[in-house]
Amino acid sequence: MLAVSDPLKLYGRAFGSRLLVGTALYPSPAVMREAVLESGAEIITLSLRRQNPQQRQGRMLWDYIRESGCWLLPNTAGCKTPREVITLAEMSREIFQTDWIKLEVIGDDYNLQPDPYGLIEAARELVIRGFKVLPYCTDDLVVCRKLLDAGCEVLMPWGAPIGTGQGLLNKYNLRTLRERLPDTPLIIDAGVGAPSQAAEAMEMGYDAVLLNTAIAKAQDPVQMARAFRLAVQAGREAYRAGLMVKRQTASPSTPTLDMPFWQQVDKTQQD
Repeated sequence: MLAVSDPLKLYGRAFGSRLLVGTALYPSPAVMREAVLESGAEIITLSLRRQNPQQRQGRMLWDYIRESGCWLLPNTAGCKTPREVITLAEMSREIFQTDWIKLEVIGDDYNLQPDPYGLIEAARELVIRGFKVLPYCTDDLVVCRKLLDAGCEVLMPWGAPIGTGQGLLNKYNLRTLRERLPDTPLIIDAGVGAPSQAAEAMEMGYDAVLLNTAIAKAQDPVQMARAFRLAVQAGREAYRAGLMVKRQTASPSTPTLDMPFWQQVDKTQQD
């Protein structure tokens, strides 16, 4: 967990951890619980469609999730239209007792890319209905601005398509978002497959990383959760410390004055 002096602030609430994790795809509910604990995450995502507390399997998962003490972030995974989103969001608010929602409106079944038009429409309606919306979007600056105009206070651009583990595919766009939206909390969501990729996102100045598959599908999810926790912390500390400026030419790490030491010794002996 990061120092209290550097909290993650979302919708007026402060969190100590900058790693958000999902609760799907784990080998068992017990492994999920251990991994979430080891990750240090204070926010966890869950889907009503996959983890309905009213169903037997859902009740088991829900008990583990509730015992974790984490802040719940229900999502609208699987929705393809604003109407579906609104219905699922209202059901999630009633069942999970939170007005926070991770907004997903999928526009393509192949790469699960968000539908920008449906996303903006749904975000606008959810904000009107009193939800605190965290939209899963692409790295398109114009779309991100329109989501902010719709009332979203947090944005969650993808690093790569969901579940691919490809990391940060379009670093130019991601850096542009960070530079052009300096006061907006930005969370990399989807596509991160390795702790090094999470660290790189944090070094770029992103406020947090959200992931699921990279931990849940690891050979050892609990150990991988620990690795991501440390990577996110390291990346954040590096960003705060200030990375060195990249150079095209070599620069000695131990500069000397005038001439090399051994040449100075040889000249003294000759005299």
